Amino acid sequence: MFSGWADGPAYVTQCPIVPGSSYTYKFSITGQEGTLWWHAHISMLRETLYGALIIRPRLGRSYPFPKPDQEVPILFGEWWNANVVDVENNFRTLGGLPKLSDAFTINGQPGDFYPCSQDKTYKLNVIKGKTYLLRLVNAALMNHLFFKIAQHNFTVVAVDARYTKPYNTDVIVIAPGQSADVLFTANQPLGNYYMAAHPYFPTPIEFEYGTTTAIVHYIGASLTTKPLMPVLPDFSDTATAHKFYTELTSLTTVNNPHWLPVPQVVDENMFVTFGVGFEPCGGTCVGPLGSFLRFSANMNNISFVLPSTISLLEAYHEGVPGIYTEDFPDHPPLEFNYTDPNIAFAFPLLVIEKKETRVKRLKYDSVVHIVLQNTALVTAENHPIHFHGFDFYVLAQGFGNYDPISDPNNFNLVNPQQRNTIAVPINGWAVIRFRANNPGEKFDFILDYMNLVLILFSKLFLLLSINGTKLLNCFDLIGVWFVHCHLETHVPWGLNMAFIIENGPTPSTSLPPPPSDLPHC
Repeated sequence: MFSGWADGPAYVTQCPIVPGSSYTYKFSITGQEGTLWWHAHISMLRETLYGALIIRPRLGRSYPFPKPDQEVPILFGEWWNANVVDVENNFRTLGGLPKLSDAFTINGQPGDFYPCSQDKTYKLNVIKGKTYLLRLVNAALMNHLFFKIAQHNFTVVAVDARYTKPYNTDVIVIAPGQSADVLFTANQPLGNYYMAAHPYFPTPIEFEYGTTTAIVHYIGASLTTKPLMPVLPDFSDTATAHKFYTELTSLTTVNNPHWLPVPQVVDENMFVTFGVGFEPCGGTCVGPLGSFLRFSANMNNISFVLPSTISLLEAYHEGVPGIYTEDFPDHPPLEFNYTDPNIAFAFPLLVIEKKETRVKRLKYDSVVHIVLQNTALVTAENHPIHFHGFDFYVLAQGFGNYDPISDPNNFNLVNPQQRNTIAVPINGWAVIRFRANNPGEKFDFILDYMNLVLILFSKLFLLLSINGTKLLNCFDLIGVWFVHCHLETHVPWGLNMAFIIENGPTPSTSLPPPPSDLPHC
């Protein structure tokens, strides 16, 4: 019933589920309502293995917005005319650039602009005057997306399963890994209208096939009428993306029982830079960088290496040494002009990154404040940084280098949006804050009592064992939580880190032994 063993990223909380075997994920959902998603978490396999996870209010409670007439999951994805494992091997081991996908998809179909999909394009039938809740998930591997429905507007009511103050817009911007719940009313003349999405990619890359479509069909309209097409923002329209990402705020009224005020006292301050660099490959590369360098990625100049023989959580729980170190730096090794596009020439050593497995330990219930700073060492991108295990408050976002003197004046400490994935602006920064109390779940007395007996018995057993003193570490954390960029190519490149969270004071805030069917390497 504890989420630490049910998080899923390969070699972080478990080893992969091998063909022919199975693993049952058991977890409790607390403090969230809305749309999340599940997906494979190894290699690029999430390109084909994902789905929506819908959390509705408890019985007897209603939505904090007018009840929609219908709820519709809309999942954005990508398609390659290739084996995605081969695509990954090319950029990961050989040093090549990631291959752009051949199509984006809406609910599995590229849409009318693709001959392979014209007779299978997803169609949503609507009744004039009715209101629909679209549960949007961006499962694409490498791209933020602009999304519109021709001649219709939206009201955003939740992001990442956290309620927002209703936000009216005609365009949605959604990063890989993010979700959004949006209302739209079928209030236009009877007809057919395209819903359409294409990438927001603020660097100069051309997309041969950039737009995926589905059809909103008003019941009663002719099926042969050509759908109207929305005018989507330009691929590089950072102003529109930034406006959407920054203007969302949380719903803080009594209609949102899950809202908790922003913690004002901070226990841990971190400044984390991240971006793309290089790593040596000993003359074995065949990519655009020659035969000795391939692309890499980092946080605070540490390019994270996942273990391969045991997961981080198992290594900690079992006291296995040599898998990781608990010294992830709170600050980058050198202060510099992070967003200067020529900075790599001034500090070339920062471009070649250390390949290590470093984590940071946090006290249970500590408040963590992090400045996430984008860099332009090799290339500038809008990085979607995802935190496993936590929703965080987004206090502020901006462009350029974070200014510790002036930028705190713009912090929203009243009703900031809550997310689990933050799209840090290109050549910019974001400030987030969270409380390290996951799972922090409240169980009934019987379950708490059973867990308490289990933990006390296990500790007694270890005290009687020969190595009991050393192995008492087995029960002093509640989880290892992965932090990574949700641009999928950056995960194997190393734009990751992890937090170890110590146990809380009660059985329900302590990590139990692993489940019996946990996959092993």
